[in-house]
Amino acid sequence: MEQNHCQSCGMPMGEGDGLYGTNSDGSVSSDYCSYCYDNGAFTTNSTMEEMIEICVPHVLSATGMSEHDARNMMLGFLPSLKRWKK
Repeated sequence: MEQNHCQSCGMPMGEGDGLYGTNSDGSVSSDYCSYCYDNGAFTTNSTMEEMIEICVPHVLSATGMSEHDARNMMLGFLPSLKRWKK
């Protein structure tokens, strides 16, 4: 089974709706987490590079990988996400 990821920060969404953000009508967003998206709008107007800097500490604490490896992983993964695709 493929795991859903936030299409802004890349966070694994897990089971259920608990981590999903909300659309402007209050419905659950199928694309974005609650940290990135609330009430139909992004919670920050960050660039992809700024999002990586926001997320690196969280990746470090969740995985134990090095900062260099975490940053490189995100540089490879975030451009494929809906929010950052050109």
